[in-house]
Amino acid sequence: MSISSNPPQVSLALILLLAGIILTTAEAIVPGAHFIVLGVALISAGLLGMVFSPLNNPIALSILLLIFGGIALYLFRTLDIYGGKGLFRTSDADSLRDKTGYVSELVTSKGGKVNLYDGGFDSLYSARSTGETISVGAEIRVVDPGGGNMLVVESVGKKS
Repeated sequence: MSISSNPPQVSLALILLLAGIILTTAEAIVPGAHFIVLGVALISAGLLGMVFSPLNNPIALSILLLIFGGIALYLFRTLDIYGGKGLFRTSDADSLRDKTGYVSELVTSKGGKVNLYDGGFDSLYSARSTGETISVGAEIRVVDPGGGNMLVVESVGKKS
């Protein structure tokens, strides 16, 4: 009885398929990480390579990966899976200046929380007032974005 020294061969297409499944699972766990584009491309190329054995070689799979990656990226951008199309995203702290919103946690000169209308993906910000205490639910305006980590706000009725 002889023991074969040749390990079982795993096809490259199967490796691509498994990598794609891992990446799409990671995307499900951490949405927004954009693993979905590469995951879909890997799954598609891997499945096609497994179904059509002439395509199960490194060059053909590389070309398929590029094609499916391009298609997945185009569809991901066009269908806007995560929504928003960037409409309510802020580009930098200065873009928050003069934004309006409302107080969600009492705002004093030391701190508080506000929600901004059109304030980005997460519209809840830490804020402090220009001096007066602003009660929950009151309308506010951003006076100084403060680098984005602590907004300075004032009541909407107040003139600057």
